[in-house]
Amino acid sequence: MSSHNQSTSVNDPRQPSAAKPYVAPVVSPQDLPIDYSGFVAIVFGVFGVMFRYKLSSWLAIIFCAQSLSNMRNVENDLKQISMAMMFAIMGLVTNYFGPSRPGPASKS
Repeated sequence: MSSHNQSTSVNDPRQPSAAKPYVAPVVSPQDLPIDYSGFVAIVFGVFGVMFRYKLSSWLAIIFCAQSLSNMRNVENDLKQISMAMMFAIMGLVTNYFGPSRPGPASKS
């Protein structure tokens, strides 16, 4: 029984001397996957500003928060998120504090 224990300890893959620390592979910023929630936030933000849709501006802020929580590359993603956030805030400011939208033309 002792010979069995010796042979397994020599071939044991969990030896501390054989352990190597994990090194993450280096990925260039061009090869990173697309941040879809950041892209959707920009689209909703632009629609909120151009067409004055309140719901679109609120959805842009929600997608900005989601994109911010899932950020992988800080430098590239932060530019996209900040642009989307500016569109969303601009849309909300123009919707709530800007001049009111003209209603349908009434016939008299």
